Amino acid sequence: MGTIIEQLYVTRAGWLSRHSALHLAVAAAKSCLEQAGCRPDELDLLLNAGLYRDRNLGEPALAALIQDDIGAHPEDPHTGEHGTFSFDIANGTCGVLTALQIVDGFLRSHVIERALVVASDADPGHRLSERFPFSAVGGAALCRWTDDEYGLGPVQWVNNLDGGDSFRATVSQADNRNVLRFNESDSLDDDYAAAGYEAVAACLQQAELDLAEVDSIVAAPACPGFRSALATKLGIPSSRVTVAEDEHIHTAALIAGLERDEPRRSAGARTILVAVGAGVTAGAALYNAPPNRTAR
Repeated sequence: MGTIIEQLYVTRAGWLSRHSALHLAVAAAKSCLEQAGCRPDELDLLLNAGLYRDRNLGEPALAALIQDDIGAHPEDPHTGEHGTFSFDIANGTCGVLTALQIVDGFLRSHVIERALVVASDADPGHRLSERFPFSAVGGAALCRWTDDEYGLGPVQWVNNLDGGDSFRATVSQADNRNVLRFNESDSLDDDYAAAGYEAVAACLQQAELDLAEVDSIVAAPACPGFRSALATKLGIPSSRVTVAEDEHIHTAALIAGLERDEPRRSAGARTILVAVGAGVTAGAALYNAPPNRTAR
């Protein structure tokens, strides 16, 4: 029994949406729901794991704006009637895996039936960032519960605290504007790979599996250096680690990696999801693929 992903969708920014994480998330969410044949008002829960957004705004929660724009019960809640609960999660590259863990808890308790995880990042624009390093991309994953032998297993977390030395993003005043700046260490790929390896090892131990019994590994971030370093730590070829095609995707990288790996997954295939981000924080979980993503 577990949480399964019914549908995945990844969308890229056009000229008019290159500075809008909101527009990217909404576009991905709408397309994901449409392809799954799911109406917005069927959603019980919407989680936004995106981080870098329009004009560096911290409030209101972007999830609430996404909920309103896709038409998932935008009106005030009515006592005793169906509604959609939405909120943001801020955990960088690990945000989607964190969201899936939260969704699994809600579905496991049977208080909801359908959940949507969205993630998007975009240059805040208007000289509000300095050398923004991430692609403007949005992703969405529609989830539900199954009583069959498929779904998401427990997430194993590892924290190798480095005080933000590996990667840091800060917003500070410059010329009367809030400017977003980034700092990355030369050892980031190796630091991330070391934490990722620990998380995968803990995941395998919990599942009582050897790595040889796993069919695929889907990892985030999508940086080639991290992918290579993680594969080396695991003692496997880099080709066994699937990442998003675009190495500059940030919070939506795990969704993009899953979408890229999906055609190669058969029913019951064992996939390890591993995400590593600033902190250094790493998480890993085993995912047993259902027969197909649209079977409901």
